[in-house]
Amino acid sequence: MKYSSIPLAQLVVLHCKAKGIVNIVISPGSRNAPLILGFTEDSFFKCFSIVDERCAAFFALGIAQQLKEPVAVVCTSGSALLNYYPAIAEAFYSTIPLVVISADRPSYKIDIGDGQTIRQDNVFQRHIGYSANLEQDVSHATDRVEKYAPYLIGSSIEATQKKIEDYNNDELHKAIDTALILGLPVHINTPFEEPLYDSVDEVMVFPEISDVAENECLNLEDIGDFAAIWNASDKKMVLVGVNDPNAVEQEFLDVLANDPSVIVFTETTSNLHHPNFFASIDSIVAPIEKCKEKDELFLKLQSDVLLTFGGLIVSKKIKAFLRQYQPKHHWHIDKLTANNTFFSLSHHFKTDVNRFFEKFKERIHNVESGYFDFWNLIKLKIELKRTEYIDKIDLSDMLAFSHISNNIPSHYQLQLANSSAVRYAQLFDLNSSIKVFCNRGTSGIDGSTSTAIGASIYSKNPTLLITGDLSFLYDSNGLWNNYIRSDFRIIVINNQGGGIFRILPEMEDSSNFERFFETKHDFSVREFCKLYNFNYLFSDSEESLKTATSVFYEPSERPVLFEVLTPRLMNDKILLGYFDFISSVLINH
Repeated sequence: MKYSSIPLAQLVVLHCKAKGIVNIVISPGSRNAPLILGFTEDSFFKCFSIVDERCAAFFALGIAQQLKEPVAVVCTSGSALLNYYPAIAEAFYSTIPLVVISADRPSYKIDIGDGQTIRQDNVFQRHIGYSANLEQDVSHATDRVEKYAPYLIGSSIEATQKKIEDYNNDELHKAIDTALILGLPVHINTPFEEPLYDSVDEVMVFPEISDVAENECLNLEDIGDFAAIWNASDKKMVLVGVNDPNAVEQEFLDVLANDPSVIVFTETTSNLHHPNFFASIDSIVAPIEKCKEKDELFLKLQSDVLLTFGGLIVSKKIKAFLRQYQPKHHWHIDKLTANNTFFSLSHHFKTDVNRFFEKFKERIHNVESGYFDFWNLIKLKIELKRTEYIDKIDLSDMLAFSHISNNIPSHYQLQLANSSAVRYAQLFDLNSSIKVFCNRGTSGIDGSTSTAIGASIYSKNPTLLITGDLSFLYDSNGLWNNYIRSDFRIIVINNQGGGIFRILPEMEDSSNFERFFETKHDFSVREFCKLYNFNYLFSDSEESLKTATSVFYEPSERPVLFEVLTPRLMNDKILLGYFDFISSVLINH
């Protein structure tokens, strides 16, 4: 087996191997050649080649999202590293352990006009779990070091090199352990001097790599006082954001679902299911906004206790409601962070959700109340009205999502792009066997395709990506790789621009709006299918939507993309009309 002749490159590879980082996503370059050599020559690692660094980072994020383990991304120096930033920010706010390994120029070549060189140290400082700025070897390319930076060498080459390796060893421990223990992205910056391509047959460094430190067991504080508040309240709301599939024990969900004083609001990304849960938040809140008695109804909905867990919330309407009609108590459960999303956070339970409920359920009991019954009756009526409305509308984003949601095969992995796709998905029920994911950490449209492809790599079941036209076009380079499975499926809802902006109340239908907000276009995605060897299906009517769906999921030798063309000028009217239509449920309720 070959090894890079640069000690630092060997050290980085050895640490990754010792800490069990198997998946390495590499973008081509010259400065990172020592790392490429080390990773690709060792059969322990599973290496992927993704040319576009932005796509590579989201691809790695998708793998880490599914495996719940660190995945490394490796790039050359300069602007290549900056292309990782969108995925790093997403990983930071979604608690996904990306290990970013960047090659760099020697420190004495920074800011002197050398090519492909930027200030890489601490470049992600505000969105990273740990930054390890490693030091350049002096035992490699010693003649260059002595010529350009003799001040780097102390009393001797050997003594200085020993200090450098000790420092780098310690920094690598801190960085990788942060990713493993806290689940946060980390950055490891590795400066290399030329020559970069030389190899040796034997390892030159022998670091003492310790086992990963056990995560400190967080003591769950005495919850007696909190249980007393819970038991004394007849109006309690539970709100769940992004949540991994099967992350919460069903017995705890049943406790919440069967308490008449509790309503549980879930989102599609929560991956929680129960007949008593409220799975379409906006279908409850939006009709209230349209009622003359909205203040009275919102006061009926307002809870004494708000209990939240999971990641970020999609619904703007529930955020607006909870910020205006604040609960007396807002408690959040999470091992790391608690966002004060509603400006009413009163306590953070720093523990695992299951561990919390295991203790909490022993101290709480059902409370007699009409809270659940009142709102559940409204929910059931709204569900009937939704069916009635869907039956009367023409092809549109809403009709397309209704049909698509009802026809996704069981046990699929569903990846949702941001903007319209994830918001429409909130309005419809999904089969409980479908696992749902979306990059909600930063809620950007960038990287959805790349993430979905990465997430599909180790999935036992097929993956479906539902995306809008702008999100798809924005990340079209995500298809530029050799790792797309034949059972991978993409549905592109093409409304010829950012149709979600038409819903804004201040929207003006003008040429400036179409150009700078909606970004109207006439692109079809058919040519991308030719370029990347996808089968292609198309629909521009309700009949063709049903016909294409009937064959879309059938086994194929190539992945399949299904483009659904919807009317740009009607989608917002149909969606807003839906909320008007179901609001009749609340009249004289």
